[in-house]
Amino acid sequence: MNLFDNENLRWRRFVGDDSCDYPIDYEAALLSIRDDGHVDLLYRWAPHSYCHFHRHTAETTSTVLAGELHVDTVDPNTGETLDTKIRKAGDYAHKDPGDVHMERGGPEGALVLFNLKAVDNSLAESLSRDGTTISESKFDEILNRRRAGN
Repeated sequence: MNLFDNENLRWRRFVGDDSCDYPIDYEAALLSIRDDGHVDLLYRWAPHSYCHFHRHTAETTSTVLAGELHVDTVDPNTGETLDTKIRKAGDYAHKDPGDVHMERGGPEGALVLFNLKAVDNSLAESLSRDGTTISESKFDEILNRRRAGN
């Protein structure tokens, strides 16, 4: 049995549309959320697929549990890729708020545990290619959905 296919996890899938010029296919499952601003999430990527271009606005720790996570550091002003790191199972990273990047699964996809600490109610911002904020993930909205049982 794969612990992360457990029927108790509620995966939410995200896919791209015509507004994105890169393949988006990933899922998220909320493991825990606490009143003190901490959120624990599992994310899994389909092979060679991205999540949305984004900026972490929370303090973020991540551990790759399976597969490979390819992380492209991006200049928020130009959208230019500055560096690419391939993180393998067992890799651990801690980032302060402000990290702008693209992430994609490797040939087998990726499964990653994220532990976030919200700063001023904000967790992350989805960005357009020019760095403009499209949407924001907010701590209180996730907490309220959890309390409502959604």
